[in-house]
Order: sequence, then C-alpha cells, then structure tokens
Amino acid sequence: MSTPPDYDVYAICYATRAARRSDNFIGGDPHDGPMPLAYYVWVIVGAERSFVVDTGFNAEVAARRKREFLRCPIESLQLVGVEPKTVKDVILTHLHYDHVGNFDLLPAANFHLQEAELHYAVGRYMRYKRLQHSYEVEDVVGMVRANYAGRVHFYNGPAELTAGVTIHPAPGHSAGLQFVRVHTRRGWVVLASDVSHFYENMDRYRPFVTAFHVGEMLEGFDLVKAAAPSLQHIVPGHDPLVMQRYRPPKPDLEGIVVRLDESPTV
Repeated sequence: MSTPPDYDVYAICYATRAARRSDNFIGGDPHDGPMPLAYYVWVIVGAERSFVVDTGFNAEVAARRKREFLRCPIESLQLVGVEPKTVKDVILTHLHYDHVGNFDLLPAANFHLQEAELHYAVGRYMRYKRLQHSYEVEDVVGMVRANYAGRVHFYNGPAELTAGVTIHPAPGHSAGLQFVRVHTRRGWVVLASDVSHFYENMDRYRPFVTAFHVGEMLEGFDLVKAAAPSLQHIVPGHDPLVMQRYRPPKPDLEGIVVRLDESPTV
C-alpha cells in the first residue's frame, strides 16, 4: 500500500466565549472556575487538493448568542494562503451554528456531510428547544438548498475523500457528527471537532453538556482515540489550549493560527 501524501493542517481561532467548568460537563463540576471556549475552523492544504473543515459563524450570530467575535473565519482563510472564492471542498463535521455558518461565502464549494446529520437537523427532534438551540434554521435551510443545487455529498459511514483525508461518524453530540483524519508529516492527525470539545472531555470521559445521546458521545471518545497514533495527535474542537500547544505558522499570527501538522510544543 502506498504512503498517502502529507498535508499541512491549520486551526484558525475566530471567536471565544466566556464560560465556567460547570457549563462544560454534564453534572457540572464541584471545582468550578473559568473554562472559556475557543471557536475554530480548520484548513487542510495539500499539493493537489485542499479542504476547509467547518465554516464558523458570523458577527450577527455572535452578538445574538453573546460570543466574542474576533474575525471572519472565511476571510481568515487567506492567512494560510487559501482564497475563499476558490475553495472547492468543505467538510462539515455537523450543522450546529458554529460549524456551518458562512457557507454562503464559499460560492464554489461542495459540502461533505453525514446524511444522518441533515435528517436530524430537519427531523422530529427539532421540535424541542433544548436540541434546536444549537442550530440556526437559516443555515439548515441553506444546506437543503445547497443539496437541491447538487452541492452536498452525503455519506453513511466512514469514507476516504482523497488519499490521506478520511471522515468518520461519531454521533452523540449530534446525530450525524463526524471527525476528520488527515495524514501529515507527523503521521495521522485527528480533527475531533465536537466529538470532544476539550482535552478534558475525552481524557476523563466527562461528556459535554450538549448531547443528543450520552452513550454514543462516550463511545466517540473511544473512536477518536482508536483513529489516532497517540493522544498528542488528537485536536479537540473548542479547547483554548490548542492555541498554546501548537506554534503559529508565522510570528505575526500568534494567537490566531496554529499548525497542527507539527508536533505540539507542550
């Protein structure tokens, strides 16, 4: 079997949210204290094919949901040499508001999504405010329109999108959540997205508070660990520690972009 190509992989932090430990674990936390969230989009850059992973949210949504909006995640793609208008492939890990907003700013893109996620986002469970809260209805409708335009590629299980880039369903947080596995110079890196919001969720098997199925969320921790060569090859979806553990591609991008294809520094 031939060795897959190596990709450069970046995380771009575009927003933050002030939160406490009790906000981030089912059952709260007896040792409560600050535990903020960071919001990321990820970029996979290859010699022949590149992918954007998730598309974030915009300033309007940030204001309504009381998030600190730092920069437009789509405009920020240019920081790693990717022109938004030319992006052809977007992997959507799921359709929550912070992962699919701004899709309309990528006019040439096709979207890669687990079919179960769209069924969930338009299905019977969305009558419940506890579950619908994580979605922006206009984003969901936008994905339906994109499907009618032939721009959504659906999957029902793991798939290889190209040599060195694979997707893997891991429901729990939502019904159709998936994570991404990408081959890099340091081996396979797993972009866990919301399979594990923080390192601590998966390290201590403590589920995040937003859950469709708690049991499947716990199994998701096992899935990302099985897909990675080591725990240092797993990148959680919302942990500010990611920005501390990896170095920026350039000094002037410190605190904004980090490289995930290089080993963490701490």
